Amino acid sequence: MCGRFALYSDVSTLARSLGMPLAEPELAPRYNVPPGTWIRSVRRGDDDAPCLDALWWGYRPGWADEKAPQPINATAEKVATSAYFRDAFAHRRCLVPANGWFEWLNVDGRKQPHYLTREDGEPLWMAGLWAERPDGRLGCAIITEPARGAAAAVHPRMPLVLDQPSLEPWLDAELTQRDAIRRRVRHLTPEALIHWPVSARVNKPVEDDAGLIEPEG
Repeated sequence: MCGRFALYSDVSTLARSLGMPLAEPELAPRYNVPPGTWIRSVRRGDDDAPCLDALWWGYRPGWADEKAPQPINATAEKVATSAYFRDAFAHRRCLVPANGWFEWLNVDGRKQPHYLTREDGEPLWMAGLWAERPDGRLGCAIITEPARGAAAAVHPRMPLVLDQPSLEPWLDAELTQRDAIRRRVRHLTPEALIHWPVSARVNKPVEDDAGLIEPEG
């Protein structure tokens, strides 16, 4: 799954990694981003240009009522066919930038948080979906898939992290069919990921500083 992540790269670094211009103000670094908050996401704007927009991390389609679920994740196995997500999968895909994410590993009866990131230090691009919620906010969910490589040692699932050539097709509004999307989009090679244990301070969303991603011990 993906329930907490960090984003501290500046806009120029994100634009270089994305391979597209992002004319946005600088971002405040966040080292402990929890669900139910505003997060940054790249999507196509009304003029079809990529924009770094603020989306609420909690997805609910506009036709759903206020008691409907507002998931933070959507499974890759069902996202194209689920009634809750399929329209967004076809027409409202987005990218959620991150420098890494957190998972919790059961060690001797306690949950040990780990930080997962790219070994080369480059930003990660997590595949997401967005929709206009009944409350008028634009909300999103991050797609997850079975964990691979180093990530599988920490948790059975992980965010769907895309490789660089897949970023533009993922945002392509003309690409709407599941099979066509799958032919054009690939996940990041698992060999690119590493992880290490970090402080249990990350369990508290109010904690937000660079020390949270430092190796523990």
